[in-house]
Amino acid sequence: MREVTVRKGEPIDRALKRLKTKLEVEGILDEMRRRRAFENPMDERRRKARSASKRNKVKWRFSNKEEVVETETIVTAAPVTELA
Repeated sequence: MREVTVRKGEPIDRALKRLKTKLEVEGILDEMRRRRAFENPMDERRRKARSASKRNKVKWRFSNKEEVVETETIVTAAPVTELA
């Protein structure tokens, strides 16, 4: 059971916001929304494939960021020659 203690003099709204944030980080709200209605097996596979695709895009972007920076510095460092 998740809980948040309300500190003395703290507004209830702030405590609710902390609770909501905690539930969101743990993924409880997403699971609750997902279980609200029946999900077909095909829809479940599509949802999981979409989320895996998003994760892979982020991983690929951050893993290849160093390579892109190195190639850009090489290209921009090339001397420019003028035709006279």
